[in-house]
Amino acid sequence: MSSPADTRFSTGITGLDEVLGGGLIPHRSYMLSGDPGTGKTILGLHFLTVEDEKSLYVNLEEPAKEIAHNAAAVGIDTDDVTFLDLSPGTDVFVDEQEYDLFLPDEVEGPSLRSAIVDAVEEVEPTRMFIDPLSELQHLSPDSYQLRQQVSSLLRYLREQGVTLLFTSQATVDVPDDDLQYLSDGTFELTNTDAGRRLRVSKFRGSHTQSGNHTIRITDEGMRVYPMLVPDGHEVEFTHESVSAGIPEVNQLLGGGLGRGTVTIFNGPSGVGKTTLGAQFMKEAAGRGERSVIYMFEESTRTFTTRCTAVDIPVDRMVERGTLAIEEVQPLTQSPAEFAAMVREEVEERDARVVLLDGIDGYQLSLRSDSDDQLARELGALCRYLRSRGVTTLLVDSSEQITGEVRATRGGVSYIADNIVFLRYLEIQGELRKAIGVLKKRTSDYERSLREFRITEYGISVGDPLRSLRGILSGTPEVVDSDPGSEEFGGH
Repeated sequence: MSSPADTRFSTGITGLDEVLGGGLIPHRSYMLSGDPGTGKTILGLHFLTVEDEKSLYVNLEEPAKEIAHNAAAVGIDTDDVTFLDLSPGTDVFVDEQEYDLFLPDEVEGPSLRSAIVDAVEEVEPTRMFIDPLSELQHLSPDSYQLRQQVSSLLRYLREQGVTLLFTSQATVDVPDDDLQYLSDGTFELTNTDAGRRLRVSKFRGSHTQSGNHTIRITDEGMRVYPMLVPDGHEVEFTHESVSAGIPEVNQLLGGGLGRGTVTIFNGPSGVGKTTLGAQFMKEAAGRGERSVIYMFEESTRTFTTRCTAVDIPVDRMVERGTLAIEEVQPLTQSPAEFAAMVREEVEERDARVVLLDGIDGYQLSLRSDSDDQLARELGALCRYLRSRGVTTLLVDSSEQITGEVRATRGGVSYIADNIVFLRYLEIQGELRKAIGVLKKRTSDYERSLREFRITEYGISVGDPLRSLRGILSGTPEVVDSDPGSEEFGGH
């Protein structure tokens, strides 16, 4: 026989049930705490309209007509919701005497309870929303009587098989500590500079996902984007090498990139990092695998034009469904929202290669304020992709055109299983490019550097540059060799 914790009530909000480990535990009470405009009422409306069940909305502040109008604006239909309208201006009759609920010196505490009990007995709801229950704090003469009244009401609703959500608007003068103590769970909703957030600070009887989760409200209602937790997403996959389709690159990598690994392509602007990533996606398309690239710094049109010019037909790959190109606009998404996009591609469309172009754009677009925050967010995403067997490619730009190799920005290099760097070289007054591998965890790799060229026929990689020294300085010296020889890409 299942326990109440095994059976869950959906909140009706995509993502929130995931945060709660499946939904609300039935026949319990949960408090929504937050300032006006944080989304408490919309969350409650979703809860009331999620299924074909009897529901009751007790509104103590905003008139029912305004609530229904505002709900319709975000795509929520309240036609099947019963309202007990106790907002200012409405009257409650107790023993044939009229009491205004919001004049404390004229109100008896039992009047509100009596009105709710009568409505519950008439409607027989399984879901109920009181907005805001904190109004009782203004009607109760002291904290003791408030706890007594609220405790009695919550106990009655539980006995009636009601699952309750209620809101609270605490102030400095009137805190909601008593309501938090009496509730079975507390959800804190806030407005931040980066958007709305939700945190579950209390949830009796079950584990929930910690952290501040993103809330997005549109004309289709509310959605919660949970912070990505990498654990628990593992799937079985074949550990194999992923080919670049270029023999010399595969040789550098000791056979190719490992399936389910994370690779950083590091180098200055224009050296060919994104093109190299696109080459891996081209090979994936040839195997019938789907790839997705997230463009943080470049438009789809520019990327498509560049790739087509070097024999990487990304337009045809898109048409065949083996490639998706997603532009991410600056400051439009949180890391949790972006992670949800990636998860959808991986879990619903079976993407096998994911390319992020690039790390700088990711940090700007997703409001990662520091390198530490960037490392946490990007690290969680990469661990998730690794657990799903997805080959992940990250483009990282270095400021130096030539000079000593910097593996990658501080705090991010630990994420990578492989680091491939591209550099400009000056050879006999001519600007060339070189490619090398700085790190590979899963197997051995070639320690030499090779010349790297991008032509109209695609990427060309030469033999190891054994007749140069000081390559990483950017101005190598020739050692016993003809600078115009084939080894240096002479033509």
